[in-house]
This record gives sequence, C-alpha cells and structure tokens, in this order.
Amino acid sequence: MPPDVKQLTVHRPHFRQGCALILVLATVTALILLWQHGPDDERLDSPARTVIRSADGATVAVLTDGARTVLFTGPERTFTEPATTTSTVTTHAVVRLAPQPWHPGAADEDWFKRWFAAARTSRDPDLLDIAAQYLPGASERRAANGARYAGPATYGPMDDNDERKATADFNDYLGIDWAFPNGRERKARRDFYGSVDCSGFVRLVYGYRSGYPLEFKQPTGRALPRRAVMMAQDGPGVAVVANDHRQATDFGALQPGDLLFFNASPDAGPQIDHVGIYLGLDSTGRHRFVSSRKTANGPTLGDAGGASLLDGTGLYARAFRAAKRL
Repeated sequence: MPPDVKQLTVHRPHFRQGCALILVLATVTALILLWQHGPDDERLDSPARTVIRSADGATVAVLTDGARTVLFTGPERTFTEPATTTSTVTTHAVVRLAPQPWHPGAADEDWFKRWFAAARTSRDPDLLDIAAQYLPGASERRAANGARYAGPATYGPMDDNDERKATADFNDYLGIDWAFPNGRERKARRDFYGSVDCSGFVRLVYGYRSGYPLEFKQPTGRALPRRAVMMAQDGPGVAVVANDHRQATDFGALQPGDLLFFNASPDAGPQIDHVGIYLGLDSTGRHRFVSSRKTANGPTLGDAGGASLLDGTGLYARAFRAAKRL
C-alpha cells in the first residue's frame, strides 16, 4: 500500500444511529417541502389544486390548476327564491375570477400577489352574487347612463307555437349590439330585451359582468362560446365531472361556481342542451344550482318546472352529465 494512502475504516452504525439518520433526512425533506409550498398551502388531486390555509388550518382559498375561478371563504350569506322553493342556500363560498389561470408557483408571481391581496378583501359582488341579481325579485341596477345591466331576467318572448324562444344572449338582455374579438358581430333584438337563455345567462354572469372572454360562432377553446353544447365540448375550463353520457351522481369534486351540463332531452340524443351554475348544498342538504330555463321563464334556483337539484330522481338530476371549472 502506498505510504501516502491511508486505509479507510468503515463504521457500520447501530440501529439507533440509523433511526436518527432517517429522522434527520425526514426533517430536512419536510423543510424543503415547506420552503417550496409554504406552511399554509396544501396540494390536492382530482382536480389538481392548491388549498391555501390560515395558521389555524381554516381554508382561505382554493385554486384549481388551469382555472381562473378561485373559491374564497367569506362571510355567510343566503340565497333564496321564496316564490318557487322553500329551500335556501346558505354559504361561506365567495367565487372570484382571477386574471390568469392558476398554476403551481403562481403564488410567487407579481400578478397573483396583487390580485389575491385585493380579491381576498374585496366587497364587490362575486360570481354568485351576480347570478342572483337576475332572479325573480332582484333589484334593477343601472349604469350612469341609465342602461340596465341587472335585474330580473326572462327567458325569451313567445313564438308562434306559444313556447318561449331559446335564443336570447347576454347582449339581448342588455339591449346593445356586440362586436367580438374574432370580428363577429351580434345585433341585439328589441323583442328579446331583458331575456337570456341558459348559455346567455352564463355568458352574462361570467363574461359581460366578470370579464371572462366571449366568442361567437365557431368555438376556439379560449373563450366562452354561445351554446351549452359548445361550452361542454369545446369551451375552456377544467373538467370536474367527466361526461360519460349517463346521469352523473358523484358530486364530491364540485365547488360553487362550477358550470354544470345537462341533457334534458335524452330522447333527442346524447347532446348537452342545458347549462347552469352550481351553488352548493341547500337547507335540505341537496345539491342546488341556478340556471335560466323556459319552464321558469328565466334564471331560477327554484323548483318550478323541475327542481334545481343534481341529486335524486328529478328532471335535472336525471339530466346531469358533466361539470367544468372556468
């Protein structure tokens, strides 16, 4: 053996020493994870999302990968429609639209820090408040120029067969012509003023009022298209309940603000023909939503012409097929 090379003696640790080493490694790993995610963040799956918690473990916000809607925990409030149901929805859910889709790591980006700080304490109406502004009995709201932008909406005028027409978009309700980014234009129709069909209602709440991009005619996947079937098949959003063309009965992944898709006319084929917005559990423990429909002549969370429920054996429960988070 060369004189300048010393023989190495290998010491095998005893069992207790090995346990101590494992404990040290586990502690270091935990510290690394805390450094990466923050002590108050939790990552969950199905769908992939980040839950931000306060120091006492309470949920502050839920941010879903690829989605712009953010669910905050806010003051308690109750949604009612006493003319059509005795059930109410009392919730702490506040749903706001972020300027960009969430992704892991966004918490360190300037745009998110600015938006989150403001959104968390904002007193502006959220998406659920806005949806309720078109229910029966809601107060009219007008802009400075006198134009009405909120208040009870109808579904549409009657046609020659004494049925309500199902073609009222958000700009019909507003009574204004609209030019879309793709160059398409849509004229408002005087006889549809104050009306929205199911997809028009969603576009009014999410698009015109909240700033989500809208498009007309051919869907691109980057903006809310005109029809419910387009929203379900080609529109943006994160799939929360996949469409397997039969009644969906797993509601565990739903959160308030999600878009719900229905096939209310299965005899006409498997195509989606109705869209609504999930509100949450009602006073009877049932899953309730709000949508605009013919039988109620406009937006409703009530039970006229079919209960606004996802669970059970009612019309819309049987018709429920899929859900997305914008």
